[in-house]
Amino acid sequence: MKTRTLGQCGAGKGGLEVSALGFGCMGLNHHYTSTLTRAESVALVRQAVERGVTLFDTAEVYGPFTNEEIVGEALRPIRDRVIIATKFGYRFEDGKQAGLDSRPAHIRAAVEGSLKRLGIETIDLLYQHRVDPQVPIEEVAGTVRDLIAEGKVRHFGLSEPGVQTVRRAHAVQPVTALQNEYSLWTRDPETNGILDACEELGIGFVAFSPLGRGFLTGAINTDTRLGETDARRNLPRFAPEAIASNLALVELLKRIAAGKEASAGQIALAWLLSRRSWIVPIPGTTKLARLEENLASTEIALTAAEIADIDAALATIPIAGARYPEQQLAAVGR
Repeated sequence: MKTRTLGQCGAGKGGLEVSALGFGCMGLNHHYTSTLTRAESVALVRQAVERGVTLFDTAEVYGPFTNEEIVGEALRPIRDRVIIATKFGYRFEDGKQAGLDSRPAHIRAAVEGSLKRLGIETIDLLYQHRVDPQVPIEEVAGTVRDLIAEGKVRHFGLSEPGVQTVRRAHAVQPVTALQNEYSLWTRDPETNGILDACEELGIGFVAFSPLGRGFLTGAINTDTRLGETDARRNLPRFAPEAIASNLALVELLKRIAAGKEASAGQIALAWLLSRRSWIVPIPGTTKLARLEENLASTEIALTAAEIADIDAALATIPIAGARYPEQQLAAVGR
């Protein structure tokens, strides 16, 4: 497995070396409809390690809490071979997500909970899951800085922040990575200044939903019926009329893939890997075959001409539907 480095600075520690493709663990038991048992989830995570994946991404809100337990059970026996990332930033009532909370005391309580569920002594990469407008980002960064000094955290990250928030946080505690949605149908980081800020400040970029929540693989069409517990049912981009319109993007990927003896999903990942050397996509899956397919994308080299052709074709394909409902969109880019 090829590797990439997230971040180039931070208390003299340098960057964080990880596999070129990470594993997003959320879908093992959260957000989508998964039929995996806990034992099967643990086995899949370990199979990813055996195939060279070193970066595993989870969060306290996934479940809530149970996803971290699965990841911890899978990775504790091979702790020295992996990088574990998790996130804080939500409060919970009766076991359910109930708004944002990044007050320093809450961050500390969240970290203690994550360490216990994961069964580890140090979190390799700790993200603020969403920016809390009620708490100055300097207080958040300062709290994580203290947790790093105490040995409970190694690196600091932010998920879906605005550029000015990144700069303010970075001035207090160097940010190793940003985790934002980025894919062929969500290219906001290219236009909202986030990628430019990462380049300037030496911050790595972790791309979540790099396969468009499965859409870019070609596995979803107008006949697809999402399960009752599948959160994509509430996303504008997965409304029937949006799916019908957005299939033009999948057809483009399939045409390119046919010429490379690849799959549509592999082309989507290869395109993302080509954007910057410090971008690390973290696709998730519940299937070993799909895991292996995703990992093979790191061996696909797109030429400059092919990338230019993809970008030119993309410019002619409007993406139908917002990536989130309005309330969720309001929580990003702060």
